[in-house]
Amino acid sequence: MSHHEHDSHSDQPQDVVESIVPLMPIVLPVAGAVLIFLLAFIAVFMA
Repeated sequence: MSHHEHDSHSDQPQDVVESIVPLMPIVLPVAGAVLIFLLAFIAVFMA
């Protein structure tokens, strides 16, 4: 009973989604701004 096993998953590789989730408040607005800029550029270029 003196040996305690901790549930640390250090031997398993980290999931890609779990590594991206903390960056979402930065990635989503930047990606949205780039997408809106590209759509506006295409609209002005086609007009």
